[in-house]
Amino acid sequence: VPRVPVPVEAGDAARYTPLLMHDEQVDVLERLDFVLRNISELRKEVEELRNSLQHLAAEIVGEVRSHLEETQKVTRRRRFPFPRERSDSAGSSSIYFTASSGTANTDDGESEGGYTTANAESDYDRESERESEEGEDEVSCETVRTARRDSLDLVNEDETHLILDSSLEEGLGQLLQQADRLHDGDEQEKREGFQLLLNNKLAYADQKDFLWRLARAHSDMCEITEDADEKRSYASDGKEEIEIALQKWDQSAECHQWYAVLCGQLSEHESIQKRIQTGYVFKEHIDKAIELKPEDAKSYYLLGRWCYQVSHLGWLEKKTASALFEAPPTATVQDALQNFLRVEELSPGFSKAGRVYIAKCYRDLGNNAAAALWMNLASELPVNTKEDAESERELEEMRSVWEE
Repeated sequence: VPRVPVPVEAGDAARYTPLLMHDEQVDVLERLDFVLRNISELRKEVEELRNSLQHLAAEIVGEVRSHLEETQKVTRRRRFPFPRERSDSAGSSSIYFTASSGTANTDDGESEGGYTTANAESDYDRESERESEEGEDEVSCETVRTARRDSLDLVNEDETHLILDSSLEEGLGQLLQQADRLHDGDEQEKREGFQLLLNNKLAYADQKDFLWRLARAHSDMCEITEDADEKRSYASDGKEEIEIALQKWDQSAECHQWYAVLCGQLSEHESIQKRIQTGYVFKEHIDKAIELKPEDAKSYYLLGRWCYQVSHLGWLEKKTASALFEAPPTATVQDALQNFLRVEELSPGFSKAGRVYIAKCYRDLGNNAAAALWMNLASELPVNTKEDAESERELEEMRSVWEE
């Protein structure tokens, strides 16, 4: 503990006075002990996190490699319907097989339509073991593709690129179909779809249709989670994914559409100024999506929601917009109604929420008969999303008001 220095002239009889009292010294020591304990616990947590990340990386590499090897087997069976001669090299790691369509292969003693030699499986096993031992920590997409090219040594160089593209395209098509099915499901299926796309990001991160679906999955997770910080995180990460896609595919309607959606979701956690600024961005990208794909009902639904919200801006939001921007956003209930009716024209029964919005628009315009009609039509549709559930509650409130 620091002490107050004394003059040299005081001699041996000098007494040093502590800078801190005894109670203060105890308090300082307790705080130091608390800090040291926290540092020790933090080190343990960092070490556990590092081990978890290493384990996760290894699992991802294994899953991607297993998927690519399985795709490779299917591709070879489809690519080589005729027998191929074996190489004289006993140490070759190639996969030798024939898919005879007419007669049995008497040279290798195999039955009709079967694989040729017993060495085929052993060669492939040795190849697989060697590939699994080499570079397990290399998780880049380029490394995976290089491993695929090395294993396709039955194909000449001119055919290799075609086979890779074909196998990747086939695997991607199946993946996207499954992702679309899970997206249309319940909350648990949406979570499964999100994880499915994350697991395949290394292999298909350069594919447009994969990236906008990954962004859509982030939007799904933002919608179904209840924690505000998680909502913000999902929306932010999804926006980053779709921004990458827009840099390469500016003419993709889906990329513009989901960029607008994620911007809107992220703005829910921002200030009034930021929300108004995001409103301009949202409108710009939805208009672009409609321009590129004018028959997409979802884009008109999103534009209708934007128009309805702008037409109901509060006094403070209008004043803020006027002060910050030369031309504040403008839209009327009639604009919103036209977009929602366009949705029904393109896709009847598109959503329960859409029909509730139509009823609200007619109510605001004073057409109670049309509002009642669309309320009844909305009641006929099931609740499929969280937004539909909120619309169902609004529908009940509207009915209770009219009954009173």
